[in-house]
Amino acid sequence: MRGLLATTMKGRMVSVCCFVSLLLLLQATAEEEEDLTSVLRDRSHIEETLRFATEEKAADYAAAVQRLRKIYHSSIKPMEQAYKYNELRQHEISDGEITSKPMVLFLGPWSVGKSSMINYLLGLNDSPYQLYTGAEPTTSEFTVITHGEKIRSVEGIVMAADSSRSFSPLEKFGQNFLEKLIGIEMPHKLLERVTFVDTPGIIENRKQQERGYPFNDVCQWFIDRADLIFVVFDPTKLDVGLELEMLFRQLKGRESQIRIILNKADNLATQDLMRVYGALFWSLAPLINVTEPPRVYVSSFWPYDYAADTSRELFKREEISLLEDLNQVIENRMENKIAFIRQHGIRVRIHGLLVDRYVQTFKEKMSFFSDPELVFKEIVDDPDKFYIFKSILAKTNVSKFDLPNRDAYRDFFGINAIVGFKPLSAQCSYIGGCLLEKIEKAITNELPALLSSINSGKQPGLSSCEATGCGEKPKNRYRKN
Repeated sequence: MRGLLATTMKGRMVSVCCFVSLLLLLQATAEEEEDLTSVLRDRSHIEETLRFATEEKAADYAAAVQRLRKIYHSSIKPMEQAYKYNELRQHEISDGEITSKPMVLFLGPWSVGKSSMINYLLGLNDSPYQLYTGAEPTTSEFTVITHGEKIRSVEGIVMAADSSRSFSPLEKFGQNFLEKLIGIEMPHKLLERVTFVDTPGIIENRKQQERGYPFNDVCQWFIDRADLIFVVFDPTKLDVGLELEMLFRQLKGRESQIRIILNKADNLATQDLMRVYGALFWSLAPLINVTEPPRVYVSSFWPYDYAADTSRELFKREEISLLEDLNQVIENRMENKIAFIRQHGIRVRIHGLLVDRYVQTFKEKMSFFSDPELVFKEIVDDPDKFYIFKSILAKTNVSKFDLPNRDAYRDFFGINAIVGFKPLSAQCSYIGGCLLEKIEKAITNELPALLSSINSGKQPGLSSCEATGCGEKPKNRYRKN
């Protein structure tokens, strides 16, 4: 009996000790949370650098967008459709893309702080709609954060079905991907001028097939449309695997938009940070083959104060420098959009000239007894024999560095019969004018004039011909007299 009583008393004492330990643990956790909230970083420099208080001239911007949209639809898209350019490049420009805000894309390995950085910039910490973060791989979706009148989430299927958004082309990647796409709308000053896209972290030991959708193709879609690309690294995750190497291959040609971020830098001592900085450059050097490497920002992008005994002033200056870089992209969004449409127009024009040259060569080589398939196969297999590309360089002001790959046209004409295209000399009408002259006018006159009107502060308007009608008969310099 005494033994049973002693055992019972001992069990109760253990229970009391466990309960007291739990209370002490909860108290310590609460004290740690209070300490964290007491050392929250001041965010006033974010609002000052990004000019939240500055009122924009919305009317002027809307007028410029409408003018740009009109130029594209009247001068570039007709040739784009006539010669099926979107089947060559797989990049069809929608109205939503023309009117969309600048896009900032966050890429990088898992758990490097991409979502925490977005939470910090938007001040979402401790709010119901903050992006979930953790030490393990947490983000498995492509998350698009945009401006809205109220806070709400939008399913990927809804985003793709809405033609007014710039994300409707994503439907081509299938339903499995749309289930991994989510949109978040919220009223925020920064989101009135920019859109953030958070991506799933790169996990090197996972096969791409396990994602259930073409991850690299989806990343390429966002990369092609991003105005600024933040590639985020953690000091403890500097190894470069196959998936990260593939990502940097996709970033070729977009080096001017890339910014490298070495996040969580306050976790290291100054000497260790210098070594990590050098190791990062050593890892990325084979992947970024340019004369001037991308800008690297070293800081810690989250709402809490920097760790003690670290380079606080350096991290603060780096953060402000990144914010100024972001603000520059926001302020130049209209100029960048015009430059993008003009570059697209140049590519469409070159494509039209090449298809026209293929059509003319085919007609010249055809005779009454010729086999059309054999004749055109000879032209497509060896275009240099018939001076297809060299004639474009000789007769036009096209740069040889802008010419597309010859093999691309073998695939293009493999699904598009040559007899389905008309030569440029037949692409004229009394009402619409000539396709080539209209696109050349847009590239050389209309788009540069729109850019000049923005830089000079003048409100873009209609040209005199568009306002009153020139009433001139279109001239066709390709038609034989």
